[in-house]
Amino acid sequence: MEIKNRARQILSGMTLEEKLGQLSQIYIKKDNIEEMKEEIRQGKLGAVILAASAFPCDGDEGIYREVVDELQKTAVEESRTKIPLLFARDVIHGHKVVYPIPLAMCASFRFDLIREAYGCTAEEASCDGINWTYSPMVDLCRDPRWGRVVEGPGEDPYLGGLFAEAAVKGIQGTRLPYRMAACPKHFIGYGASEGGRDYNKTEISDYTLRNFYTNSFRKAAEADALSIMNSFNEISGQPTASGRQYLTDLLRGELGFRGFVVSDAGAVYNLVRQGAAADKKHAAELALNAGMDMELARSCYVYLPELMENEGFAEKVDTAVLRILEAKLKLGLFEKPYSEQHDYDVAKHLDIAQKLEEECIVLLKNKENILPLRRDQKIALWGPYLHEKRALLGSWTLDFELDYVTTIGDAIKEMASDTVEPFTCNLNRIWDCDTVVAVLGEPFGATGEGHSVADIRLDPAQTDAVRRLKQLGKKVVAVITAGRPLDLSELEREADAILYVWHGGTQTGPATAAVLFGEVCPSGRLPMTFPRATGQIPLYYNCPPTAHGANGYYCGNTARVNYEDVLSTPLYPFGYGLSYTEFACSEPWCQKKKFTREELRAGIAVSVTVSNVGRCGGKEVVQLYVRDPVSTYTRPFRELKGAEKVFLSPGESKKVEFTLTEESLGYYMPNGDFAVEKGEFLIFVGHDCLTENKITIELC
Repeated sequence: MEIKNRARQILSGMTLEEKLGQLSQIYIKKDNIEEMKEEIRQGKLGAVILAASAFPCDGDEGIYREVVDELQKTAVEESRTKIPLLFARDVIHGHKVVYPIPLAMCASFRFDLIREAYGCTAEEASCDGINWTYSPMVDLCRDPRWGRVVEGPGEDPYLGGLFAEAAVKGIQGTRLPYRMAACPKHFIGYGASEGGRDYNKTEISDYTLRNFYTNSFRKAAEADALSIMNSFNEISGQPTASGRQYLTDLLRGELGFRGFVVSDAGAVYNLVRQGAAADKKHAAELALNAGMDMELARSCYVYLPELMENEGFAEKVDTAVLRILEAKLKLGLFEKPYSEQHDYDVAKHLDIAQKLEEECIVLLKNKENILPLRRDQKIALWGPYLHEKRALLGSWTLDFELDYVTTIGDAIKEMASDTVEPFTCNLNRIWDCDTVVAVLGEPFGATGEGHSVADIRLDPAQTDAVRRLKQLGKKVVAVITAGRPLDLSELEREADAILYVWHGGTQTGPATAAVLFGEVCPSGRLPMTFPRATGQIPLYYNCPPTAHGANGYYCGNTARVNYEDVLSTPLYPFGYGLSYTEFACSEPWCQKKKFTREELRAGIAVSVTVSNVGRCGGKEVVQLYVRDPVSTYTRPFRELKGAEKVFLSPGESKKVEFTLTEESLGYYMPNGDFAVEKGEFLIFVGHDCLTENKITIELC
């Protein structure tokens, strides 16, 4: 309440021009700082983007610590209101130290580590004057052709919510003043871009919107995210930038968001392109009425003064300004407006980066236990990404220190024993070796904004090379560094082992070597389905039953329910990942098989005993799924509602307990009402979404 009252007091002393200035944000003008300073003196700016354009790239000269403080000094000492500025930049998955891409982070199922990684990122970025980041990206996506799939949590609402909460709390901290403002994006449905084509339209029903796309934003709002960015897309004909039902009714009313909404770059003007607005003035009117508080890359909000006579418009402006002022107050900018230079522990940040990447790596195939590599075998190293550094960092990495990066090849050589020296080979000179480690994948520029693809197959030239190696009688371990799920069907037939290391950030090399040699047992699990062919897309685990059993995800590996030319099942399902050891899971146990709504509100415990029945210590991700087989609206075959990662030594067993709540068994009606319907529920607990280890319970 103190912050709200203080914001109102500041607002009461502002002129209209100063209020509208708080709603404006522009790119930094490195060649004309004096012009920017004059605008700041006049109260015409509330925020600055530390980038030269909407597409900052490697080497972008957007950060100037001294210039940031110079501009901030102008705001707090030379403007009439003394209101500090927000300085924003895209800090998506690391700053100097780069962490795994967000999609890979979710493969770790270690949201405590994810929170730490974002905390380290905020620590580094704040030293460069950044006090606001357009992160995390929490768009759920069922289409790996979409380039921005790299930035998000995958296809599951439950994982998306855990990721959003961890990232927001990591970026901001949990106590006032927050260290840096988070900006979850893009509200809402951007990941459903038709055909995986960036910026495209979407068709999303109210039922699907509320049950699939909203949970990550709900959890971000509950974590007190200071801002949220809108999405470019329209939903069934309504652009989100002008959709009051989305930016106000849904986001604020149903999800309880309390921060301010900022447009994506050019999103307000895009209303003209989309045919929803006649001109920039009209676009500004629609956006502010919808609940858009700040325009990123000021273009249309310059026309707001001409709209102030509209009924209720002055009140909407005041509300938007109050939200922005409250965010600045929560950041403590009025007390400490300048960037604070402080030492941070780079070694600690690198250690967290390696630990997180080790937990993200997914073992997809391991024929005859070829992995881990033995110390007494001669290993040949080959592949287009063997000596790569930049590619390991992935897209949306702007300020990295490349000197921190060790290539996968160098990391393998460093970890190999003194008596056996791995060596690099070309395909025409395979020497006397037992195994070839082939480092394959896609470049960092293959994913990201504006980088969608029509075909997600691994480069055929790389697959052909593996085939040639097999024809020479070599065992092949394929290490894949990539930013999206790829079609690995051909590689699956050829390679003896497949290790998916993603674009794993600064420490990809050491983490990969640790897993290859068995110093770390792989424990990553897929946060997104890997299809057998691009033509199966969209293919996702939380699909509903359909007429004539036409959904083939769960039909087994012999049926061609959906297509004549490919099996209906995924190549690798959601939640899948192998280990160097083996785990056994008991049948789920519940004290009561029938219970009331009141008992559900208090929580219903479901437990299993998980045992390590293999040869080494390792981590299992125990996953709980729910199915409501008879309901008013069709419900998915499986919905993830719990997951716990546990370490077990060989021969060790542990009890893993989950608590079912109304949130676990209920769902949202199209109008936003939350329903928990009586009847039977199937509770699955096991290794991935295909598990048949289940019990039946009943809500009376």
